[in-house]
Amino acid sequence: MTDYSMNEKMTIVQYGIKKFENEDTLVEKLKSILSEKDIQRSLDTLIGTQKVRRIGPDVIQNNESHTELPDIPDNLKSVIDSF
Repeated sequence: MTDYSMNEKMTIVQYGIKKFENEDTLVEKLKSILSEKDIQRSLDTLIGTQKVRRIGPDVIQNNESHTELPDIPDNLKSVIDSF
């Protein structure tokens, strides 16, 4: 696995949420890119900063009414496109 900064990990998770709103599916798809610990830590941080909201027991979504998705850095474009 590549070492990503915390901001890069959160960007990957946010774009993953955009594609897979089910938390279990999201974690399963991102496991090949990030460790489960990094995914959970990123989710917790995004929820705490209100960039992501939980709308059910297993459903999460970006809080786009509160904040915009970050721009995709060039080094993450292929990673985000791959899932």
